[in-house]
Amino acid sequence: MTNPASSAAPRTQVVDRPDSFTQRFSPTPRGARLARRLTVLQLDRWGVRPGSAVSDRAALVVAELAANAVTHGRVPGRDFELSLVLPHADVLRIEVSDARGERRPPAPGDLGTPCPEDEHGRGLLLVEALADRWTVRERLPVGKTVRAELDLRGRSSTSL
Repeated sequence: MTNPASSAAPRTQVVDRPDSFTQRFSPTPRGARLARRLTVLQLDRWGVRPGSAVSDRAALVVAELAANAVTHGRVPGRDFELSLVLPHADVLRIEVSDARGERRPPAPGDLGTPCPEDEHGRGLLLVEALADRWTVRERLPVGKTVRAELDLRGRSSTSL
C-alpha cells in the first residue's frame, strides 16, 4: 500500500543554497510558466525586488529559454532544468538545460534576422538583447545547456 502523502510529494529535488537554485520542470507550457514565476520568487529571496529591471530581465530570459526547451528541446519523459546561480555579487547566471543535444541553437551573434512574416524565431534575439552574455554548452551525459548572464552592477566584458 502506498502512502498518499508520499505520492503527492514533488518528483524532483530542489537545490536551494544561498547562492544557487536548481529545479526540474515538466516540458510543458505550464512548466515554462512555473520556471519564470519561481525565478522571480527566488530573486526576491536574494533581495532583487519583483518589478525591478533585473527581475524583469531575468524573468524574460527564463521565459524565452524555458519556452525553447519545451518547444525545441523536448524529449518524451525528460524534464528540463533551470539553474539560477550567483557566482559572485555582480552576476546572475541563468542556465536552462534540456535533453536534446542534437538540436542546438545558432551561436551568439549568428542569429540572423527573421522575416517579418515569421511567427517564430525571435526568442534568442530577445535573450541576446536582454542578457549581457549568453552561450550554448554541451550537457553531460546528454543534452545541452543555454547559459545567459546578467550583470547586476553595470556592464562587464567577463566571459562565460
